Order: sequence, then C-alpha cells, then structure tokens
Amino acid sequence: MTSRGTPLDRGLGDLEPGTAQRVQLRARITGIAWTAGCAVLALWAVWSAVGAVRGTTAWVYSAVAWVLLAVALTVRVAGRRRPRL
Repeated sequence: MTSRGTPLDRGLGDLEPGTAQRVQLRARITGIAWTAGCAVLALWAVWSAVGAVRGTTAWVYSAVAWVLLAVALTVRVAGRRRPRL
C-alpha cells in the first residue's frame, strides 16, 4: 500500500502464468514424475526377474517390465535431447 491507501502494483508474482519460475516449476515437476516412474518400473523389473529366477513368477511379467522400462527411458532421453519451443 502507498501512503494514499492505494495498492502498490508489484507486477507479476513468482508463480504467475508467463513467468520464468512457472516454466521452471513445470519442468521440475515433470522431471520428478519421470524419475519416479522409471524408479518404479526398475524396481518392478528387478523384482520380477528375481522372482522368475526363483520360479515364483512367470517370465512374461519380467519381460514386460524390462520392455516398459526400456521404452520409458528411451522416451525420457529423447525428450531431453529435443528442445522445447
């Protein structure tokens, strides 16, 4: 507020649409989500491979887990290389 009681215009806030911080936040959240997804897929792949070796689960689950992990990592790497417009 100014001395006359009118609100002081400070421009855009940190996370207002169109600010650099907003773009960085979206990129950071996307990175965290991809990392979490790949970690879950990796755990599933290793767990199912160990189970398949022990004979407690089917090999199909292990194969599907490894394929999904490979696809997710390939998409992640390809997304990093391509610049966003």
